[in-house]
Amino acid sequence: MLGRSWKSAQASPLLQGESQKVFLRMLSHPLLQVKVETYNCCLEIIKECLGVHNVTKPVSSLCNGIHFLLHPKVLYEISAFGIQEPKNEVNAAARAILLYLLQGRLMMTAVTWNKFIESLCPVIPVLQGYADTEDPLGNSILLLSKGSPEAGEGALPCTTRLKSLLRLLLVRKPSVRSLALKLLACHLAREEGADAKRPSLDARVLSRVTHLFIVKKPIELKLDDRRELVIKLETVEKVYEIFTSDDIDLVLRKSAAEQLAVIMQDIKMHAVVKKLHLVDKIIEYLNECVGQDGEVIECLIQPCLTLLRKVLCADPVMRMALSQQSSLLTLLFRVSLIFHENCAVVTEVGALFCLLLFDEVSRMDMWSIHPSSKPSPSVFSLPVSVFRRYHLPVRVVGHHAVSPYSVVVPLSADCLALKPVSDMLRIAWNLSWYHGSDNLLKQMNSEPKIQEFSDALKLSTEDTLALKVTHTASGLKDCLHSIVEATVHREVRAAVTRMSFYLLNDRLSLKSGAGPCGVTLKSLSWHTTLNRFLQVLPASTEDEKLLIDIIHFLNKLLREQRKNSSVELLNWLLEFLLRHSPNPLLDLLVLTESQAREETDDIRTAVRQQLQKELIALFNTLLLSFMAVTDRKCLELFYVFQTQLALKLLQCLRVTDAPHFYGLPSLERTLRGMAHLTASPGWSSHSPLTKPFEISVKYLSGLLEVITSFYVERGGNAMSFMGKGVTKSTILCLLHLSHEMMAQAQNLEWMSLWFLPLGSHSEEHSPTQQGLAWLIPLWVDRDPEVRFTSLGLGSALTTLETGCMALANSCQNISGGLWGTVVNILLDQSECSMVRREAAFILQNLLVIPMPSVILKDYTWQGPCVHDEDSGLSLTGKPALQALLYHCHFYEHLNQMVKHCYLGRCTFDLNFSALDRTSEGGDLNGLDDSFKFWRAPSRMSNQDQDSSSLSTLETMVAPSSGSAEFPPLGPSAVSLPEASHDQFVAQVMGQHETVSTQLPRDTSLPAALPRQCVVTPPLLSAMCGLLDGLLAIAPGDSARAFRQARLIELLCRIADATLLESCVQELKAPLPLSPPIEHTQAQVSFLLEYLSSLSRLLQSCLLVDPDLVIQDELLKPLITNIIGVLTICTKDVLDVELISAFYHTWTHLFNLLATLLRKAAVASLPSITVGLAKHWTAVTDMLCTCVGLSSTCPTLSTASLQFLSVLLTEEAKRHLRDKDKANACQGPSLASLLDKTQENQKSLERLNEVILQCYEGKSSKDVLKRVAANALMSLLAVSRRAQKHALKADLIDSCMEQMKHINAQLNLDSLRPGKAALKKQEDGFIKELSIAMQLLRNCLYQNEECKEAALEAHLVPVLHSLWPWLLMDDSLMQIALQLLCVYTANFPNGCSSLCWSSYGLHPVQAAYRGAPGTSLLGCVLKLASQMPLENTAVQQMVFMFLSNLALSHDCKGVIQKSNFLQNFLSLTLPKGGNKHLSNLTILWLKLLLNISFGEDGQQMILRLDGCLDLLTEMSKYKHKSSPSIPLLIFHNICFSPANKPKILANEKVISVLAACLESENQNAQRIGAAALWALIHNYQKAKTTLKNPSIKRRVDEAYSLAKKTFSNSEETPLNAYYLKCLENLVQLLNSS
Repeated sequence: MLGRSWKSAQASPLLQGESQKVFLRMLSHPLLQVKVETYNCCLEIIKECLGVHNVTKPVSSLCNGIHFLLHPKVLYEISAFGIQEPKNEVNAAARAILLYLLQGRLMMTAVTWNKFIESLCPVIPVLQGYADTEDPLGNSILLLSKGSPEAGEGALPCTTRLKSLLRLLLVRKPSVRSLALKLLACHLAREEGADAKRPSLDARVLSRVTHLFIVKKPIELKLDDRRELVIKLETVEKVYEIFTSDDIDLVLRKSAAEQLAVIMQDIKMHAVVKKLHLVDKIIEYLNECVGQDGEVIECLIQPCLTLLRKVLCADPVMRMALSQQSSLLTLLFRVSLIFHENCAVVTEVGALFCLLLFDEVSRMDMWSIHPSSKPSPSVFSLPVSVFRRYHLPVRVVGHHAVSPYSVVVPLSADCLALKPVSDMLRIAWNLSWYHGSDNLLKQMNSEPKIQEFSDALKLSTEDTLALKVTHTASGLKDCLHSIVEATVHREVRAAVTRMSFYLLNDRLSLKSGAGPCGVTLKSLSWHTTLNRFLQVLPASTEDEKLLIDIIHFLNKLLREQRKNSSVELLNWLLEFLLRHSPNPLLDLLVLTESQAREETDDIRTAVRQQLQKELIALFNTLLLSFMAVTDRKCLELFYVFQTQLALKLLQCLRVTDAPHFYGLPSLERTLRGMAHLTASPGWSSHSPLTKPFEISVKYLSGLLEVITSFYVERGGNAMSFMGKGVTKSTILCLLHLSHEMMAQAQNLEWMSLWFLPLGSHSEEHSPTQQGLAWLIPLWVDRDPEVRFTSLGLGSALTTLETGCMALANSCQNISGGLWGTVVNILLDQSECSMVRREAAFILQNLLVIPMPSVILKDYTWQGPCVHDEDSGLSLTGKPALQALLYHCHFYEHLNQMVKHCYLGRCTFDLNFSALDRTSEGGDLNGLDDSFKFWRAPSRMSNQDQDSSSLSTLETMVAPSSGSAEFPPLGPSAVSLPEASHDQFVAQVMGQHETVSTQLPRDTSLPAALPRQCVVTPPLLSAMCGLLDGLLAIAPGDSARAFRQARLIELLCRIADATLLESCVQELKAPLPLSPPIEHTQAQVSFLLEYLSSLSRLLQSCLLVDPDLVIQDELLKPLITNIIGVLTICTKDVLDVELISAFYHTWTHLFNLLATLLRKAAVASLPSITVGLAKHWTAVTDMLCTCVGLSSTCPTLSTASLQFLSVLLTEEAKRHLRDKDKANACQGPSLASLLDKTQENQKSLERLNEVILQCYEGKSSKDVLKRVAANALMSLLAVSRRAQKHALKADLIDSCMEQMKHINAQLNLDSLRPGKAALKKQEDGFIKELSIAMQLLRNCLYQNEECKEAALEAHLVPVLHSLWPWLLMDDSLMQIALQLLCVYTANFPNGCSSLCWSSYGLHPVQAAYRGAPGTSLLGCVLKLASQMPLENTAVQQMVFMFLSNLALSHDCKGVIQKSNFLQNFLSLTLPKGGNKHLSNLTILWLKLLLNISFGEDGQQMILRLDGCLDLLTEMSKYKHKSSPSIPLLIFHNICFSPANKPKILANEKVISVLAACLESENQNAQRIGAAALWALIHNYQKAKTTLKNPSIKRRVDEAYSLAKKTFSNSEETPLNAYYLKCLENLVQLLNSS
């Protein structure tokens, strides 16, 4: 029927489509009989149509019968699933069908064959997997690809043929790959322009590339699709520009391409590079590479291929387009031949071929019966059949493991009778009937009722048991019941084991303590059930085994609940453990004499050891469980338990006097328990009988005994067969103990307790020497954890000066001494990062102690000593330190360290092989003697290795020359070229050393080390601290070295806010496949620690040499990163320690920004302001958060407030600087951000509020109050919004009340006999008063609304009452006058208020001090009259204040009545050659100028006898800031008609004004012309006087000169006004 429907040309397409669906489902039918019959029928039809017996029949009439097979979906089903069918009947038929079709061209019409070829093309990628030179079907498949391009109609299209040839290179048969290479060689030879392209093909090349794409490490085609952009698009564009720029070095372009390849891992980044035509650029580079001169660009090819792969992997549309370009396919093949020895490039080309050659079969929707209208997903996947038949160089997702056309056959009725099905149905029925397992279990436990359903659905005994066991609550209750009812030990142990399995089930379900078992146990009274087994000592082996199981269960329970510990459980355990007598669990740690005698029984011994092991494990878990506990009672019990456990463990350690006979497993367990215990601070402080320091001393004695017996006296780890765990735990305990002793010791004499005698048992006659020399061999132990911990102990001991001395003395006999040893470890590039970090800490501590520049006999600390044996020159202290650093190329090494810093979470040495060590001359079975061989030639990175395997592998013995002397300590592990810069050979010695062994000369930097350990941020953090110390010791030399090595720039590049933010986002919302959260937390902590250390270093650099930091290329990205880190949102970060780390880092970053602004505001302020503006909303929120932490984190609150204060202050200074500049800064200003932004107005209000709360909520003695006040002052000075908020918050009233209170307190104190009233140390009243007045001053600044509020709050009377106290302190007086200046500026009502007396207008203020009936203005006038000449600051403020008042009519009246202006006439003019007026005279002139602005003021001046003459004399003198003030006064007076006669009557004034026209000063010219014009205007008498020939001549000359001088190009408003004045003067003087 199907054949007939496809045979007719007029058949319905709908009928053909539906019939084809049925056909496909029958081909893939799950029943074998149906499938076999379908394939056989197809085979029969093909045989009938294409059989040889039809050779004489017309072809056209037969071929149409097979058209139903000539469809891609049918051929795909047969090729992908029919041939691979396990049943021979099906796969044989499928093979025969395909063979008939491939060999039947002669039996088909051209139309049918072309239809077949067209249908076959999409299926060829699947079909070619069966290509074979020996199989008929495989050979027929090969013939398709062998056809030449000239074959014409009926052959494969040219591109399809090329793709099929390339695809054959990926099949598993070598013979097929060889044939494909020959065919491809012919294709390349025929290619257009082949002579001009690389490579030139010959048999030698072809013979080497048979297995070209058969790679060992396939590429995983997997990209990321992050929800948020991690990298800014602008950054990507910049990197792309570098990559494509022809003007940039290829090395940089390659680096940019590699960075792009990493960036393209995120699919969201693809759009930006595709928009920039990345693919076209890559193809251009590939074409250039295969050209004859293509070697130049070869370095770019690998990253280009990676980029192309990632773009094509995510873009199906582009993949389809490029897969049809035969030129690109040929180009890629040529590239693979050129780089056939480069595995990475070949793998990338192979991956691209997979994407392009299998594109057709990668689209699942193409083969579906019901094609979806939705676009196909971008994820690239391939059919499983392709995986099986090809050797692909990629790992991709697979699809079509079963046919997409297969159908699911419903189960037959017989299946329901199967037992598994009936069991499942029965349980499901009962669970549904009783609404869940809880009700079902209740029903089972109750009395039986009438059955409501069929007996077939009734639960069996097995079903009931299974339900009870799998239901957690029921199972646990049953376990506890079994324990209560048990009669033998075995039953209890079985029940406890079952309970442990429930805990395991919780863990496997990833719920841990929150799982069903943990929740159920909290509601059950299991404590009492188990309590009876824990209250007595075990009497037999069976008792001990039972106790082991119970302790094991408790340990498991504690471990599962560690992150969310039950306080009830912990209290129960602690109360039980702290019982006085008996106390079985603690008592069992130490064997009694009777138990020790029973140790001959092996079984009993093993059980007892297992019991002790479980006890130690329980106590360790218990100690860890208290890390997150906050319950006070629980913590108090825990502290007591810590000390009790410490004493018990000490007894375990001292169980015998013969340490050589310790049982190593037992000793290791004890030490591990001690390590857990001593990790908590204060562990020794809670014993009622023993002092904490005594416990610490006992611990020290026992631990040193272990070190002495098992390490030092046995020649280090070469002769000791002690387990490495003992050494590790012992040294870790000692590290913890050092911190505990520092906290508990009352003096520093305890350092001697750490000393051990040097020398072994064999050295009986050698002198005994006390010291810390036992610590040095541990620094070079095989185990990196031991090296790290022992160096950590060294850094802990060297925090004290006595520790530095002791360690230096102990290293006297070591080549290089302490300094050389530590520097060597630090610069050892094969050493792991954490070990080097501790070495850096030791050097930091050594640098803290002041060291001399020359040898001083009586000085206890000489620092390093170096000696040159050739010249006999010795250096000590700072010069020796510089010589050491110079000799060891310290800064060059550090430069390399920074460049190779790794910021990721973990790294793996993929090329690691244990055999590599043997080739380096090491012996895998040798033992490393720490005394003879201080270090191995190379040391493997331990970042990803287990400590046990690492310590086992690292047993190489350095080549020995037979000498037992220590080899010289050099800072590098390999032989390096000789230094050419200097012949000075430094020998580093300890204090008072006599050894004189040279350091090696070959210590220059290696070009490439064979194996380098990773440099991590914690190591760079320590290096920053070390550099900080060097900067303090030798500022100049260190700064020069920093600059030469470009260290600051490189260190700043490591700071990456984007990386930190992405990690925080990962913590907030972990991705499904993200690493454990602890790893991310550790990475964030390390990055924050580095930022803190870098901030401290940069602050020191700014103090020593700001130019180190102030560079545009360094400063701008640094500030961007700092602000990026400060604005990271930590709202949903739950880890308390991580939040604390953020606060710590933010504190240092704020301090750095504040220092930057103080030291280099001009350079840094614009960048900081721009950075803040970009993140303004986040910045304000962050500042609110930080300032609000004044109680919980005062250091951060202080730092943020100080930064804000300095920032606003510098912003105000910039505003003043730019006020008169035409080219003022056009960038954002803080004032505009604070006052003009509307979107985050609530955040700004909240910021104002928290600062006010911080100020008002602290006591006057709190430092934070002063800091908050400074920030508030700066904010009020810059922001109008802040002033408005302060007014709303009643800050003005609050300050006024504070000032009143201070006044009352000062008055009260003044009445106390024998006590000075005004002392700065007296309760801080003066400081409080100063702050209150400064706050008021800034709040009133240019704000009339606030000034009105101050007026209503009686500011002037309050200041009047404080006046006597202000007179006693110049600083207070200056601030008060500043406040008054601001208050009276442009505020007439405020000026008038100063004229009121304390009585009268304000009777409420009558109690204030001050002369009765006098006003504050009178007090100020009196102060100005009596002011001594030396107090210039107060004097200047007084006159500035009076200048403000001079603009007020009321105040001018008071000034006139006081005869204050008479003081002006008593001023003396300069004598002799001095042509400059005094500062006091200038202040008077400015006051008179303000007075002269009103007619009443002008009359006041004219009434002063001799005033005009004095002003005339003063006009002849100069002053830099105000040269024309007397002229301005004359100018103002001339404008009043009433004053003109007096001016005309004074010839001196007229002559001065006339002389102005001839002055060289343009301002004087303008003033004179304007004054004369004003004088002559509407005053006829003046015309007569001024028509004096002399004056008229001057006017005419000035006019003619001005017309010539001021051309149109120089026309300015002032010049125009001057011309107008002269023009009017000329007209008036020439008129009759």
